[in-house]
Amino acid sequence: MWEYVCDSINSIEVNTLGSIYKLLLSMVLGAVIGYERKRKGQTAGVRTFSLIAMGATLAMILSIYVPQEYMGLKNGDPGRIAAQVVTGIGFLGAGAIIQMKGSVRGLTTAAGIWMVAALGMAVGVGMYILATVATLLILFILVHLERIERRLSVGSESRIIRASVGCIITDISPYRQSLREHHVNLTNYYLEFDYQAGATRLSMVVLAKEPVDYISLFEDIRNIYPTTSITVSNQL
Repeated sequence: MWEYVCDSINSIEVNTLGSIYKLLLSMVLGAVIGYERKRKGQTAGVRTFSLIAMGATLAMILSIYVPQEYMGLKNGDPGRIAAQVVTGIGFLGAGAIIQMKGSVRGLTTAAGIWMVAALGMAVGVGMYILATVATLLILFILVHLERIERRLSVGSESRIIRASVGCIITDISPYRQSLREHHVNLTNYYLEFDYQAGATRLSMVVLAKEPVDYISLFEDIRNIYPTTSITVSNQL
């Protein structure tokens, strides 16, 4: 019985038992990566990544099954259906990227979606060890490389500071000075004027090389112009 199961799982031809095993394995591997993304507060989580991995696996199974059953093993192109996964997954990746007033979030998640699709295709062709190793490498990149990246950059952090100001801003030099006093560098900024309301929405892309006391910084920024709200968020 065990020998039959192993033969079915490792068979190069599509069979029911082997296909079920591939779908289950891709679901688990996708869920592991999705859990890490959900833990970081991303919208795409366990369910999304599991479905992407399973969908890519199923597409790969169908790519092998169609020429195997209908055109013979030596005819047809087994990669024709699977090739569309690479194209189609780009739409999901684009949906994971959020653009908000000069800041971009979700690039890592979008790259993860593309990688999970490739992982599912690897499972679909029976490359179980490679898919498992790829999953471990993805987790290493998402978890440990982030820590290494922070250490190498000596604590540098890219942030977006947004402020709603009750007047039309004509000079941002006071903001530059205030940020500089808190050891924060202004790398870029975006202004949105509402002349009817006499208000300005300011988005500042900043880079901090050391821990910043944002409470004190916000207090200084608030005193520059009449400010109704200030927020800070990660750039990526």
